[in-house]
Amino acid sequence: MEDPSESIARQMAADLAEIERVFMPFGKFGPEHFPPAGVPIFDLPVEYLAWFAAKGAFPKGRLGELLRMVHQMKVDGADFAFDAMRQRRGGRTRLRPERERLHFRFDS
Repeated sequence: MEDPSESIARQMAADLAEIERVFMPFGKFGPEHFPPAGVPIFDLPVEYLAWFAAKGAFPKGRLGELLRMVHQMKVDGADFAFDAMRQRRGGRTRLRPERERLHFRFDS
Protein backbone atom coordinates (compact mmCIF):
# COMPACT_ATOMS: atom_id res chain seq x y z
CA MET A 1 0.00 0.00 0.00
CA GLU A 2 1.30 3.43 -0.98
CA ASP A 3 2.08 6.04 1.65
CA PRO A 4 -0.53 8.84 1.34
CA SER A 5 2.18 11.54 1.46
CA GLU A 6 3.90 9.96 -1.54
CA SER A 7 0.62 9.96 -3.43
CA ILE A 8 0.03 13.63 -2.62
CA ALA A 9 3.59 14.55 -3.63
CA ARG A 10 3.18 12.68 -6.92
CA GLN A 11 -0.13 14.47 -7.64
CA MET A 12 1.38 17.87 -6.80
CA ALA A 13 4.31 17.21 -9.15
CA ALA A 14 1.87 16.20 -11.91
CA ASP A 15 -0.21 19.35 -11.31
CA LEU A 16 2.88 21.59 -11.51
CA ALA A 17 4.01 19.88 -14.72
CA GLU A 18 0.58 20.51 -16.21
CA ILE A 19 0.60 24.15 -15.05
CA GLU A 20 3.89 24.58 -16.92
CA ARG A 21 2.34 23.31 -20.18
CA VAL A 22 -0.96 25.26 -20.12
CA PHE A 23 -1.43 28.67 -21.73
CA MET A 24 -4.35 31.05 -21.29
CA PRO A 25 -6.67 30.13 -24.17
CA PHE A 26 -8.91 33.24 -24.14
CA GLY A 27 -9.28 36.82 -22.98
CA LYS A 28 -6.77 39.62 -22.69
CA PHE A 29 -3.92 37.14 -22.06
CA GLY A 30 -5.02 34.67 -24.74
CA PRO A 31 -3.50 33.94 -28.16
CA GLU A 32 -5.28 36.85 -29.83
CA HIS A 33 -3.22 39.31 -27.79
CA PHE A 34 -0.16 37.11 -27.09
CA PRO A 35 0.41 34.94 -30.15
CA PRO A 36 0.86 32.15 -30.85
CA ALA A 37 -0.44 30.38 -27.71
CA GLY A 38 -1.24 33.02 -25.09
CA VAL A 39 0.45 33.64 -21.75
CA PRO A 40 1.55 30.67 -19.65
CA ILE A 41 -0.92 30.49 -16.76
CA PHE A 42 1.89 30.69 -14.19
CA ASP A 43 2.74 34.19 -15.54
CA LEU A 44 -0.79 35.58 -15.28
CA PRO A 45 -1.00 38.56 -12.90
CA VAL A 46 -2.46 37.75 -9.50
CA GLU A 47 -4.94 40.63 -9.98
CA TYR A 48 -6.32 38.94 -13.11
CA LEU A 49 -6.70 35.64 -11.27
CA ALA A 50 -8.25 37.45 -8.29
CA TRP A 51 -10.94 38.80 -10.62
CA PHE A 52 -12.00 35.22 -11.42
CA ALA A 53 -11.87 34.34 -7.71
CA ALA A 54 -13.93 37.37 -6.66
CA LYS A 55 -16.63 36.56 -9.19
CA GLY A 56 -16.52 32.87 -8.27
CA ALA A 57 -16.14 32.37 -11.99
CA PHE A 58 -13.03 30.33 -12.71
CA PRO A 59 -13.58 28.44 -15.97
CA LYS A 60 -15.14 25.02 -15.73
CA GLY A 61 -13.03 21.89 -15.94
CA ARG A 62 -9.32 21.33 -15.62
CA LEU A 63 -8.35 24.85 -16.75
CA GLY A 64 -10.36 26.32 -13.88
CA GLU A 65 -8.73 23.94 -11.40
CA LEU A 66 -5.25 24.88 -12.60
CA LEU A 67 -6.01 28.62 -12.54
CA ARG A 68 -7.36 28.24 -9.00
CA MET A 69 -4.13 26.48 -7.96
CA VAL A 70 -1.95 29.18 -9.54
CA HIS A 71 -4.01 31.90 -7.86
CA GLN A 72 -3.75 30.24 -4.46
CA MET A 73 0.01 29.79 -4.80
CA LYS A 74 0.47 33.44 -5.74
CA VAL A 75 -1.78 34.66 -2.91
CA ASP A 76 0.14 32.47 -0.46
CA GLY A 77 3.42 34.04 -1.60
CA ALA A 78 4.70 30.95 -3.41
CA ASP A 79 5.19 32.62 -6.82
CA PHE A 80 8.86 31.59 -6.56
CA ALA A 81 7.70 28.02 -7.25
CA PHE A 82 7.26 29.08 -10.89
CA ASP A 83 10.81 30.47 -11.25
CA ALA A 84 12.22 27.23 -12.69
CA MET A 85 9.39 27.15 -15.24
CA ARG A 86 10.14 30.75 -16.22
CA GLN A 87 13.84 29.98 -16.52
CA ARG A 88 13.14 27.04 -18.84
CA ARG A 89 10.99 29.36 -21.03
CA GLY A 90 13.66 32.06 -21.17
CA GLY A 91 12.30 34.38 -18.49
CA ARG A 92 9.11 35.98 -17.32
CA THR A 93 6.52 36.70 -20.02
CA ARG A 94 6.49 40.41 -20.89
CA LEU A 95 2.88 41.53 -20.40
CA ARG A 96 3.34 45.17 -21.41
CA PRO A 97 4.88 46.54 -24.58
CA GLU A 98 8.37 47.84 -24.11
CA ARG A 99 8.42 51.58 -23.59
CA GLU A 100 10.70 53.88 -25.49
CA ARG A 101 13.49 54.92 -23.20
CA LEU A 102 14.22 58.60 -23.03
CA HIS A 103 17.77 59.70 -22.47
CA PHE A 104 18.35 63.05 -20.90
CA ARG A 105 21.59 64.86 -20.91
CA PHE A 106 22.31 67.59 -18.45
CA ASP A 107 25.06 69.92 -19.53
CA SER A 108 26.55 72.29 -17.04
